[in-house]
Amino acid sequence: MRIIGLTGGIAAGKSTVSARWADHGAVVVDADRLARQAVAPGSPGLAQVAARFGPSVIAPDGSLDRPALGAVVFADPDARKALEGITHPEVWRLAQQAFDAAEAADPDAVVVYDVPLLAEAAGARPIRFDAVVVVDAPATQRVERLVAHRGMDRADAERRVAAQASDAERLALADHVVDATGTVEDTLRSADEVWARIAG
Repeated sequence: MRIIGLTGGIAAGKSTVSARWADHGAVVVDADRLARQAVAPGSPGLAQVAARFGPSVIAPDGSLDRPALGAVVFADPDARKALEGITHPEVWRLAQQAFDAAEAADPDAVVVYDVPLLAEAAGARPIRFDAVVVVDAPATQRVERLVAHRGMDRADAERRVAAQASDAERLALADHVVDATGTVEDTLRSADEVWARIAG
């Protein structure tokens, strides 16, 4: 089994690349899905979030109120670090379980770990990747995409991009880079080229 770390800033095109690689036979493990699982109702992670951030981030049905929590952590770097300290260890644990299951099903599997915050969590990373792939589009372009395609307010889009690792920090981790500065077709072509190198 090979484990490929796939990362990229918000609106870079990472989901497009992971979906393409799934079509090529990759087993995709989605860190965002694991992050939701880590703070699901009744989980220890959610209890820790509630204890740290208070009842205002818990919805009436007992689930995490993501917009309320997002408003706090995207405006306060210390709050964001506190949240990451709660969620990252649990997400890594769940990821390892998924990797073990993939290997049990197919010892030759190529597992792609789709993880947006790889650069941010690099210091606490307990998993060794066989390669790290960065889906790259500059911050200014990603802001434009958030405004144009997701209807996000420009100031909010800029805050979200600025809250993540810089382009340079992300690229410093890369063994391979998917160029996502052009059209979707261009991105898919670059993704196919990188896939041929890592899966061949």
